[in-house]
Amino acid sequence: MRLLLVEDDNHVAAALSAVLARHGFDVTHARSGEEALQALVPEGAGFGVVLLDLGLPDQDGYEVCGKIRKRTSTPVIMVTARSDVRSRIHGLNLGADDYVVKPYDTGELLARIHAVSRRTVPEDQPDGGDSALRLGTVRIELPTRQVSVDGSVVQLTRKEFDLLALLAQRPGVVFRREQIISEVWRTSWEGTGRTLEVHVASLRAKLRMPALIETVRGVGYRLVAPAA
Repeated sequence: MRLLLVEDDNHVAAALSAVLARHGFDVTHARSGEEALQALVPEGAGFGVVLLDLGLPDQDGYEVCGKIRKRTSTPVIMVTARSDVRSRIHGLNLGADDYVVKPYDTGELLARIHAVSRRTVPEDQPDGGDSALRLGTVRIELPTRQVSVDGSVVQLTRKEFDLLALLAQRPGVVFRREQIISEVWRTSWEGTGRTLEVHVASLRAKLRMPALIETVRGVGYRLVAPAA
């Protein structure tokens, strides 16, 4: 996923860009509001998410958010040290999709990025378009929760489907174990790690594609899209 990072502090931007890159993001760094607005021309410029720090040198971050929303529907996550409710409401009213308060946990930030990107329909997808995800010979029907390989339906449990659908919506992106547990099982990581491993193993076996879900040691899992 392409991500636009709007941050005037080069040291902060470099550190965060390195973390995001390790999790599969293609990061473009804008150091001011004007740079950010230019990067989003035309029509969002293919970015999946904008990570917008409000403390910018040339323009108020809230003003930049409003201008971004007028140009594109690309999800915007505001990043700020302001934690009061009024500031958060103001940002959301201007069109921000989420709000992260400094200092934040990197895992939480990654989870929020994935969450807002999944909630947003791509701008080039027409209304009423195909709601299936295709990964080589694998087809995932989101409304009917049906998965097929080479046209043959594969029976999955509810959690197996939820896990596969989560990974499949961002092929190549590494999902942290904690994030997967939170979004699929709606609980904390403690005591659930073994359950995740069992479900990953089951998916690999049922789909007969051991290499489809790759283990990223010490981090989590990512889906490797097979050849068509």
